[in-house]
This record gives sequence, C-alpha cells and structure tokens, in this order.
Amino acid sequence: MLPNFLLPEQIIRQNGTGPALELGSKAGSVLTITLGINRIIEQESLDLSIWGSTDGENWGTKPICGFPQKFYCGVYSLILDLTDNPEIKYIRCEWKVNRWGRGEPTPLFGVYVFAETAKMHALSAAS
Repeated sequence: MLPNFLLPEQIIRQNGTGPALELGSKAGSVLTITLGINRIIEQESLDLSIWGSTDGENWGTKPICGFPQKFYCGVYSLILDLTDNPEIKYIRCEWKVNRWGRGEPTPLFGVYVFAETAKMHALSAAS
C-alpha cells in the first residue's frame, strides 16, 4: 500500500532487485517515485528502473520507467502514470551498479526509493 518504500535506506554494492510493493487501491493512478542517494564514491554509476506486474510474480521483459543514470548524491523524482495500465497491481525497483577507475573495484551507494500518490496541482490562466 502507498505511501511506502520500494527500497528502504541501505547500502548497495551489487546489482539487485527490491521487494514487490502491492498498489492496492492506487493501481491505475499517478505515482511519484523518489530516489535518494546519500552516499557514493567517485567513478561509479547507478541505473535504477521500476518494473510492473499484474500478479507479483511475472515482471515482463522491460521496465515501465527508469531514472537517468546517476553519478552523484541527491534526491531525484519521476512521475509514473499508470492510468493506462490499471492491470499493474505491483511494482518493484531493480538496480545495476558499475565502478571503474582506480581503487576499490566494488561500487558503494547509500540509497532509498519511495513511492507515493502524486500530488496534482491545478493550473489556471488569469482571466
């Protein structure tokens, strides 16, 4: 159920997948996905994508959305519009890490991923 963590704050050092999050009554809605990176070392990258499933078991062959590749600490958000895909009942995140250059060859990222219902703001023109 939302709001909730797709990935609670933790250190990741290798590729992985987070647990499935059931959308419940928020299936078919517009969500905000927030990626927080609070620890990083130089010369490494993080690719994080969001996957959808109808049953929590089968995740398809491609993600439903993803963040651009990240190299720096920060808080990043994207909108996941599921209004055209109400059959998606579960989401999860998947990440791939890479490290190059000198020093320790194992990547290190302190991250979290959070999902919540998007807050819509109405815009109106001056009359």
